[in-house]
Amino acid sequence: MKKHELLNTPVEQIDIKSINTVSLIEAMAKMSFSARETARAAMILEKMISDSECAVFLTIAGSTQAAGCMHIYSDMVRCGMIDAVIATGASIVDMDFFEALGFRHYRGTPHVDDTMLRDNYIDRIYDTFIDERELQVCDKTVKTIADSMKPGVYSSREFIKEMGCYLKSHAKKKDSLVLSCYETDVPVFCPAFSDSSAGFGLVLHQTEKADHVSIDSVKDFRELTEVKIKAHKTGLFMIGGGVPKNFAQDTVICAELLGKEVPMHAYAVQITVADVRDGACSGSTLKEANSWGKVDTVSEQMVYAEATTVLPLIASYVYHKGSWKKRKHRRYSNIF
Repeated sequence: MKKHELLNTPVEQIDIKSINTVSLIEAMAKMSFSARETARAAMILEKMISDSECAVFLTIAGSTQAAGCMHIYSDMVRCGMIDAVIATGASIVDMDFFEALGFRHYRGTPHVDDTMLRDNYIDRIYDTFIDERELQVCDKTVKTIADSMKPGVYSSREFIKEMGCYLKSHAKKKDSLVLSCYETDVPVFCPAFSDSSAGFGLVLHQTEKADHVSIDSVKDFRELTEVKIKAHKTGLFMIGGGVPKNFAQDTVICAELLGKEVPMHAYAVQITVADVRDGACSGSTLKEANSWGKVDTVSEQMVYAEATTVLPLIASYVYHKGSWKKRKHRRYSNIF
């Protein structure tokens, strides 16, 4: 097959605003197994969003944005449901920023000759295809942004804010998470920022510039802890696990070491397929995290499911319940 034949059907992003799952979630709450767990997770998320004293942290790992959940996150931010985002670099750069530049992810298949894909310069995320040459444009755009900045050490939050500023005048797609966060002053942290197109772009930047921009992950940790201290009461909505999950949870411990008394995260929902028995569940279940002093166990729920199958149900439920309409945007980017 030729490249244009392989990249001819874009992934469509689901719109939670047009699908009301309230009655479905309420029915699932009366069932058992994963259905009841999913319903309880939706109701806990609704509870944390309706709690006027609670700030909500969204953590994202995995490829849900490439798979069609991209607009869910930007809608949640623009509706004021989310007060801080902690994500993998791939989620923010290779998927969201990439599409904001006008590129797309395409529906493919896992039953394919990957050598043939490589010959066509196509990257595969399970059954989703990306044009590698377009991804390299994304890399080089990161370099362009870095080249425009004053040399120095930045947190990923500071750099992603510059990416949002760039998109303000260059975005070909306006419902980007990076742009939405920039316009609503929601801080975005990528503790492993270089593990993405940003890393390639920054390597290009540093190779050409003796005085250059670099990213300090410790500064990320300090800044996110400052958000936790400012917020005091917090809830976590975690898609996948990985570094973003632990990074958000660890702010409680870090604040304590800094001599600040902050409560454990009062609410927590995690959607994951990871098995806890071998330690792969990003370190712990939410109940186990209680032993570390990170998460309270009164309102927590693990949902063992592939995120694209339950995230739209949960997010649509919360959107159509409408508690977010009474929330105030906290604009935590402005504390720095």
